[in-house]
Amino acid sequence: MITATADSFPLRNPFTISRGSKTEARVITATITRGGHRGRGEGVPYPRYGETVEAAIAAIAALPEGITRDQLNRDMAPGAARNAVDCALWDHAAKAAGKRVWQLAGLAPPQPVEIAFTVSLDTPERMRAAAARNARRAVLKVKLGTPDDMPRLEAVRQGAPKVRLIVDANEGWTPEVYTDLAPHLLRLGVEMVEQPLPQGADEMLAEIARPLPVCADESAHDAASLAGLVGRYDVVNLKLDKTGGLTEALAARDTARALGIKVMVGCMVASSLAMAPAILLAQGADWSDLDGPTDMAQDRDPPVQYDDRCVHPAPPALWG
Repeated sequence: MITATADSFPLRNPFTISRGSKTEARVITATITRGGHRGRGEGVPYPRYGETVEAAIAAIAALPEGITRDQLNRDMAPGAARNAVDCALWDHAAKAAGKRVWQLAGLAPPQPVEIAFTVSLDTPERMRAAAARNARRAVLKVKLGTPDDMPRLEAVRQGAPKVRLIVDANEGWTPEVYTDLAPHLLRLGVEMVEQPLPQGADEMLAEIARPLPVCADESAHDAASLAGLVGRYDVVNLKLDKTGGLTEALAARDTARALGIKVMVGCMVASSLAMAPAILLAQGADWSDLDGPTDMAQDRDPPVQYDDRCVHPAPPALWG
């Protein structure tokens, strides 16, 4: 039996990017019950890609009983609904076999992953304070994407003078804004910039200077989308909600590496159930951004564990 529910997890603080703000994480949970074993997976329908919670649940309800991962990835389009079911199928297979997902997938035992912790888009003063609160972290990911971002970035660097920085414009800049900002990104020690230009309007990245690595997020989805990024992007942000699950994400990771593109593993604002499979994908990644539950007022039980630098592999009681 396959079921899907809508779940909401309130946030302690608003999460703000250039496209808007949210105060809760709205997710779907897919549950597969077969042969006395239960597997779960989580997806985050993303309006940026035309997804809704209601449509995702309806798509899962229409799936045939007994569907396999191969059938799912062949017959269902990538997105949050397929991600939730794909991860639930992996979890169910592990529970039924009495093994961990990493063993079934032929992967090495997972280790803690160093991650970036997010500083949401806000006033420079509030971003400075947020950076100072997180100055003990290894990496901060700074949300930008407006024409007036320099005071924000300067404020973050003042608040956390020693931390490594990456920035995410969420499609919010023009080629002119990015070109003007790039030397200052280098001056402030930013080591990578994510999706500076809108998807579909990023051809200029092949023509203008890229003095620091540029990462594709909204411009990259599944493995088939990656070849078109060569010459424009240096890094790809793989998210399970974009690839449509762990199965395709592992293939996309291998494709990126074969193309000479570095790998970042990211997430939506989601619970520990969504982080668990992403932690497997993030093994050996160049950057990882898996802090989705860290500002939640409530999480799954048991949750994945975080320390000041890393996220740790999920306990089997949660997933996998």
